[in-house]
Amino acid sequence: MSELKLAVPWGHIAAKIWGPQQGSPVLCLHGWLDNANSFDRLIPLLPKDFHYVAMDFGGHGLSSHYSPGFPYYHQNFVTEVRRVVAGKSPVSFFLFYSFFPSCVTSQFSCIFPEMVDKLILLDSSPFVLDTNEVESMLSYKRRAIEHTLQLEASNKPSKVVSPQEMLQGWVLLKNNSHVGEECGALLLQRGTTPVAAGLVMNRDRRISWPEQSFEFISRELFVHAIKQLQARVLLIKAAQGFYNVRRENDADKEPMQFVTSTLRSILQERFQYVEVPGNHYVHLNQPQHVAGVVSGGSCSS
Repeated sequence: MSELKLAVPWGHIAAKIWGPQQGSPVLCLHGWLDNANSFDRLIPLLPKDFHYVAMDFGGHGLSSHYSPGFPYYHQNFVTEVRRVVAGKSPVSFFLFYSFFPSCVTSQFSCIFPEMVDKLILLDSSPFVLDTNEVESMLSYKRRAIEHTLQLEASNKPSKVVSPQEMLQGWVLLKNNSHVGEECGALLLQRGTTPVAAGLVMNRDRRISWPEQSFEFISRELFVHAIKQLQARVLLIKAAQGFYNVRRENDADKEPMQFVTSTLRSILQERFQYVEVPGNHYVHLNQPQHVAGVVSGGSCSS
């Protein structure tokens, strides 16, 4: 494994690299508020002849924060992906989890369909439908804007806390026990910086509200976007996954059923759906379950 820094107008995008430079490139994208260490336990189990690039999105991990006044909009993350894959086309496939990176990369794959050969979604949907969000979208946007302005006005330094406090708070063991302490510590290695009195968070506080980084789309736009895809798609669903972790009170599984049925209808033999045991962080907690599916289904085809 080696480290890479790609120069961008606001600083740099940091990434971790595994495998030979001449191997087919595989871009691995982490979830919202996480970092490239998300793939530390999975990639060593995958075929060795690929060139794996796990990037930190802007404001995450070791990547530079966006410049003051420059918002973390969804489209900007799509542009980050385009910067990273420059010179690596076509990308063999993407690995990612959580709705945040899946929306980014799926949109990239539909805008630049010739650049993506295979697409792997780990316990996620390629886009976030607006089915249950129409009533709240304006409120989301207002809250995100006000949050950003408040942070800029306060100009408070990053809070310094003990490693254990950081583990309990940032890794969200109290609110998201599926991460687990061991995997949480792994994410903290790249997500924090040691100082004399403890640790400080690396990520930009402006990205605290997920609604600012997500883009909800209609079903009509979803269908149109999927029709543009040229890639093969593998959707790996964790048995105790996304809905159990993020939407405990949402019993309506119809939107996700619509997504999978649409993918199957449009992509046909280019779409594969596999369910594996584990929770939303199965790629960290039990990476062998994911590695077997990825290696047997998409790496070898």
